Amino acid sequence: MANVKINGIVIAENNMGDYDKMLTILTPNYGKISCVAKGARRPQSALLAGTQLFSFCEFLMFKGTSTYHINSCETIEIFYNLRTDIDKLKYAIHINKIIQDVTDENDNCYRQLQLFLNTLYTISETDKDKDFVLSVFKLRLLSILGFTPRLKECINCKSKDDLSVFSIRDNGFKCTTCGKQDKSGLDMNESTKSAIIYTVSSPPKKLYSFNLKDESLEEFKLISKVYFNEKMEKEYKVEDIF
Repeated sequence: MANVKINGIVIAENNMGDYDKMLTILTPNYGKISCVAKGARRPQSALLAGTQLFSFCEFLMFKGTSTYHINSCETIEIFYNLRTDIDKLKYAIHINKIIQDVTDENDNCYRQLQLFLNTLYTISETDKDKDFVLSVFKLRLLSILGFTPRLKECINCKSKDDLSVFSIRDNGFKCTTCGKQDKSGLDMNESTKSAIIYTVSSPPKKLYSFNLKDESLEEFKLISKVYFNEKMEKEYKVEDIF
């Protein structure tokens, strides 16, 4: 079969035999694919750098019976700082686990991959609060997966004024009056509300170009965490990594 060029990021690696690796690579058009990298663990292998976790590369490969086989790779980004900072690595692995859970083979994963790469870059190359970055990631990912919250008006009475509650149960904003009757409602101030709207609707490359402080930051993190866990039907904890 002819060779094909595929861009993707390594999201899992396992040793195979004495010198080989079995990789899981997330690609924009083929979703997750399994790849064999022959001799990738040899010290002088040309595949050494490009077959490590979080390496984003252009791979030249061919498809076998059940897996792809990598012939060569050209590294695009390896997110070096993730490998030298244990705290950054912890958050990257946490996000990687989520990405593994929400992607599959033969899916169009362009938007998930784009979000994943932008998030890894932000963690690797900036000093932004990592819990804030994680919260933005989760809320944006939910929107990609079809759980976009309703934000233009109160879900219940359709009022566009005094939107001060985020309803976990009903997936979006409620006014103060309706929110008082919602046991799943979480309070939010104007800054938190604006941050949620921006996170859901901003251009991908500008997703992390804002900041929150103090009360707004805590509200935003709580809403993102609870909403994400409820929609995923699973609780994700950063501290579970190590």
